[in-house]
Amino acid sequence: MVTNMISNKKDQIHTLLKGIETGDPKAVIVVNENKYIQHNPLTPTGNVGLAELFKRLSQTSPRVDIVRIFEDGDYVFAHTDYDFNVLEIGFEVFRFEDGFAVEHWDNLQHKPSNPNLSGHTMIDGPTEATDLELTEKNRNLIRSYFDEILVSGQLNKLDHYIDSEDYTEHNPEMADGLPALRESLSRKSKIKVYDKLHRILAEGSFVLSIGEGFLNSVHTSFYDLYRVSEGKIAEHWDTIDAIPPRSEWKNNNGKF
Repeated sequence: MVTNMISNKKDQIHTLLKGIETGDPKAVIVVNENKYIQHNPLTPTGNVGLAELFKRLSQTSPRVDIVRIFEDGDYVFAHTDYDFNVLEIGFEVFRFEDGFAVEHWDNLQHKPSNPNLSGHTMIDGPTEATDLELTEKNRNLIRSYFDEILVSGQLNKLDHYIDSEDYTEHNPEMADGLPALRESLSRKSKIKVYDKLHRILAEGSFVLSIGEGFLNSVHTSFYDLYRVSEGKIAEHWDTIDAIPPRSEWKNNNGKF
């Protein structure tokens, strides 16, 4: 096995993702081809499949911007802005083992041409994690929020979780503020259904929840990124990605 000389996991993933622009097969050296598990249903599994994907994408002169990137133990999760002829916002998650990436998940959504009602895009806002000593407290806050608010719909508890003075919303169809969030969650409660929490990743003030459910009765993956400040959710970004039917999958690893 080739020894990976880059020690910082965030740098490794930054190099890997920027390799999409060049198509350089060396960009995937961070991936352990013998163990790599690919959870994007439309991407072949294994290092060779990833190299082939990068080569194909590079021919379209893609642009890859890593807007924010975080580390949680063996995991790195990145918030990305892509131009693959189609503009998309994504979350990329990688699991490391023995210094190499061995597992990958992602969630992509088409990027709207206009900001939301409060003037925010899907990616603007703070990018650096703070309050690193509060990582576990913030992780537990989002786990509880997912269970009580998103799954159980206990909107009477919403002010326990949301900064009522300064809540910023980046969802393209939503707006800032606690009243707007309450109205949106109430209105969408029957068409956007969170069923299961698969994973919560956190670094300081930033927490990413990976959930499964349905949107308009379509099996869907929900990635929600939160910025927590002083024990309350102060900011939210997300991507919503319909899970393709099993007949279209190019690997057997599942979305989650």
